[in-house]
Amino acid sequence: MNKLLLALEGVGMAIEAIRGNKVRAGLTIAGVAIGVFVVVAMGAVVTGIRTSFEQDLEEIGATTFLVQRRSSGLSGCDGTDEKCPDRRNPPVSFAEWDMIRRLPGVQEAIGSLAGQANFAYRNSRVDNVGYDAYSVEWPAVNASDIAPGRNFTRAEYDAGQPVVLVNDTLKAQLFGDSEPIGKQVVINGRQFTVIGVYQPRAGFLRSLEGRGPDTPRAIIPLQTAVRSLDAFRGSLTLLVRPLSTFAQDEVMDEVMASMRARRGLRPGDRNTFYLVEQDRIMDTFNQLFGAIFAVGLALSAVALLVGGVGVVAIMMISVTERTREIGVRKALGATAGTIRWQFLVEAATLTSIGAIIGLAIGALLAWVIRTNSSIPATLPASIVVTALAASALTGVAFGMLPAVKASQLDPVEALRYE
Repeated sequence: MNKLLLALEGVGMAIEAIRGNKVRAGLTIAGVAIGVFVVVAMGAVVTGIRTSFEQDLEEIGATTFLVQRRSSGLSGCDGTDEKCPDRRNPPVSFAEWDMIRRLPGVQEAIGSLAGQANFAYRNSRVDNVGYDAYSVEWPAVNASDIAPGRNFTRAEYDAGQPVVLVNDTLKAQLFGDSEPIGKQVVINGRQFTVIGVYQPRAGFLRSLEGRGPDTPRAIIPLQTAVRSLDAFRGSLTLLVRPLSTFAQDEVMDEVMASMRARRGLRPGDRNTFYLVEQDRIMDTFNQLFGAIFAVGLALSAVALLVGGVGVVAIMMISVTERTREIGVRKALGATAGTIRWQFLVEAATLTSIGAIIGLAIGALLAWVIRTNSSIPATLPASIVVTALAASALTGVAFGMLPAVKASQLDPVEALRYE
């Protein structure tokens, strides 16, 4: 009970110190607030991006994996370096695609190409529109609602029919409020029939790749893109979905063995292709945003250091101004521990005020991001607890020197202080 009363008294003294030293106290609180804000903002954004990222991967399918020419990890080379071994990897061929889709453990092997084209309808024109060229099964790995309209059929795909689906943004830019289904658009000089409008679900991964709902985009049958738009066949990527009765590792081993055999690779030869599962994609995410978060923590530490230096300055001034008061307390029986406790509470209160302000601003920023973007930025309880604990520890650590100095004052000398 005595400790609690002393703590409350320390809080009151901290508030008095703020009133008496507004500039120093303001700098201290600002330093701590900035440090906490950085941690909270980074934590909220990274948590939101991770949640969105995981949702995107879940929609692709938990066991779905990619077959592609080059690595997609941070440690992989991008193929522009002459020494990069991926430069010599042959593209995934249509014959290999056909082989993989026939394997016993494979439910679907969905082909995917990407490209850009110019779209025109009457007097409306949109240049450099990104498009995805898919096989018929694409809705299984691309969570999008088609309304109005429909997906292309197997017959349309096999015949390379010039049909296209546009997203809401491209539809608005080409057709405005009019009905697009059945109308003819010109894509790179060739006429296509619009058969559907799709609404991609917002997600960080899709937005990062330019496939978000706010970016004009289209979906075209893969065979049509190759035949009519000269899409680059060498960029073919396969999304392989194993049958539910087969384990992912088992199917991946099956695909790897088939690809190596078809390419004539000997036992000691490296793979000239990559199989990328969801866990590896998440590892890439964790590496990237782990590094970004580490930078944020470093900036936060600098801001907390500034706040800590301010705590020392304010508390040393407070000790000097209250020397006689400390002498009176000691003369009346206050112990050194009691004096130290009171000053440490005062220091922790200063930094905690800064932490609360930083938390409030960080929470506001998370709300703004959540309501105005596809990132579901949230404030995890662990980040809140960490921020408050870090601010309190900063106050205690930097307030220790003034607190010890106050507790060691000689009561006789303190009472004589003018």
